[in-house]
Amino acid sequence: MINKKIITTICLILGSYQVFSQNFTLRSKDLAGQFTGKFMASTFGCKGENISPELTWSYAPSETKSFAVTMYDLDAPTGSGWWHWVVFDIPANVGELKQGAGNLEKQLTPKEAIQSLTDFGTVGYGGPCPPENDKPHSYMITVYALNKANLGLDKNASPALVGFMANQNILAKASIIVYSKR
Repeated sequence: MINKKIITTICLILGSYQVFSQNFTLRSKDLAGQFTGKFMASTFGCKGENISPELTWSYAPSETKSFAVTMYDLDAPTGSGWWHWVVFDIPANVGELKQGAGNLEKQLTPKEAIQSLTDFGTVGYGGPCPPENDKPHSYMITVYALNKANLGLDKNASPALVGFMANQNILAKASIIVYSKR
């Protein structure tokens, strides 16, 4: 027989703590294991459409004040990888970036969000374009839940600086990896 006093004590203890049923998660309806031509770059010999994928995140920590999103090629033959997309100062009440949000002309990101420089030397999304006949490249897309509403940076901030500031203010992060080969 279960003791009612023990059950009451357990309920009181659980009631004073926030219990999560799931962890901070990043998903995309557009992406599976491989990038398709729609999301590939239209430069460096690639003939993709250069459309940024839809991204959705959920279960962020309750203390989140903003988000940052990055896309990084871990296998780029540079010695330091390759930054394809950097977005930060996304308000805490936002839980997605729509397909095409990486195109500044479409104005699909929240007005507070800042898209900064990539390793293409431009602002906004630059799709994958691994060298021909190279091994499949791993593209890590990460969303960071941050404890600051803004990072104090602008569109000219380097990806490394944005990454540094995001990691200095991180509450949680979630990533997906998508591959590409040509």
